[in-house]
Amino acid sequence: MLKPILSSLLVLGLTIPTTALTEPNQGVCNLNVGTSLDWMHCFNQQIKKQQELIKALQKANNILAERIKTLSLQKTTNDGIHVNERLANGTIVPEMVWIPAGSFRMGDIQGSGDRDEKPVHEVKIARFAIGRYEVTFAEYDRFAHATGINQPNDQGYGRDNRPVINVSWNDAVAYTAWLSQQTGETYRLPTEAEWEYAARGGNETKYWWGNKIDVDKANCWNRSCGDSYEFTSPVGSFLPNKFGLYDTVGNVWEWTCSAYDTKYQGNENRCAENPISFTLRGGSWDSSAWRSRTASRLNDDPSKRHKSNGFRIVKIP
Repeated sequence: MLKPILSSLLVLGLTIPTTALTEPNQGVCNLNVGTSLDWMHCFNQQIKKQQELIKALQKANNILAERIKTLSLQKTTNDGIHVNERLANGTIVPEMVWIPAGSFRMGDIQGSGDRDEKPVHEVKIARFAIGRYEVTFAEYDRFAHATGINQPNDQGYGRDNRPVINVSWNDAVAYTAWLSQQTGETYRLPTEAEWEYAARGGNETKYWWGNKIDVDKANCWNRSCGDSYEFTSPVGSFLPNKFGLYDTVGNVWEWTCSAYDTKYQGNENRCAENPISFTLRGGSWDSSAWRSRTASRLNDDPSKRHKSNGFRIVKIP
């Protein structure tokens, strides 16, 4: 029994005494024969072996504990995951996912979309973090309470872990500015390019999972996505894409920081200042499945609030 246990400890980089790798009654002594001095000598040898084994196991336990701690820290650093993080003042920090740098083809790759989804073009994206979920009422209401502004109307659809709605572009930007001030980090809305890169999850299909809407993959209008929700759904109600992001298809339209153009000509790669309208992405609970494609676009005045508009945030390294 001891040999496989102690030998496995070598994988952890432990130095095991060779005597500890010998079974208690193999090649050492026999307690049933010999003089009392021989018996005492054998007994001492067995005690020594047991002590060596205990020390080896204790050392292994310490090493395992350190390695588990290290892996946990590495996961937090590499993935940028903050699970329900709450600051000392009660601020709820949305859970973020780090998206690796890369490039992708942006726009109507299948050729069945609107004119404003063209031209299809290559875009390079730097590493950034984006909200795993759309900003919820619970997160936004904390901001509203802290700053004394009115809480947005939920239309009776529900609050808490439902995506916040009836927020303008100005409201969303105010939230990111407040969160940046509270945390010392830099938060903002995503550019159009960042949003589509993250939403695609490495795919070039209409939806992150393929070209067909399938059943119960997203929340769209009149159950056209095969879901069971009449209005908004709690965030994370459906499967995430390959980046671990939820609700990039349907639920609520998401504000970006990019100015809207009728065709791509560079503004999709940057945040704008004082344009006539900003772009929203992702579709919503009152959008058709076709309108909820990854390449689909919508635009609105930055001061307008709507029951199908919400947002997702980005954090910059």
